[in-house]
Amino acid sequence: MTNKLKKRLGRQYAALPYAEVDGEMRVMLVTSRETHRWVLPKGWAEKDLAPHELAAKEAFEEAGLLGAVSDRSIGSYHYNKRLRSGREIPCDVAVFPLRVERQVKNWPERRERETRWFTPAQAALEVEEAELVTLLLGLAVPAS
Repeated sequence: MTNKLKKRLGRQYAALPYAEVDGEMRVMLVTSRETHRWVLPKGWAEKDLAPHELAAKEAFEEAGLLGAVSDRSIGSYHYNKRLRSGREIPCDVAVFPLRVERQVKNWPERRERETRWFTPAQAALEVEEAELVTLLLGLAVPAS
């Protein structure tokens, strides 16, 4: 990868919110603000936050979720981020699992997004990014 391409590659961090619901693993997806697609809560790197802390912050801001976030990424995926200007830039998104303890009633983006719990297999059918589908399907396979 050339230095020029590296500079244009966006870096984001996402939370993969999960909880046990009725004895089954569930993951929460949120809708994006502009296209209303189902996505993971995610955001751009911030200088004073570690990647996993940023992922937890985004889960709170976008979905009102509080819980324990792992400091280890479970994988990543790529997508093209559409900027307000209409331009698209390729983004690499590192994913950090967040064990949800609760969802608060009021959070910053509650009027801008929907939230919904899915089984990992259901979530894989809702997202568009192939690498994220693979990551979610990996969660759907019981450990042997």
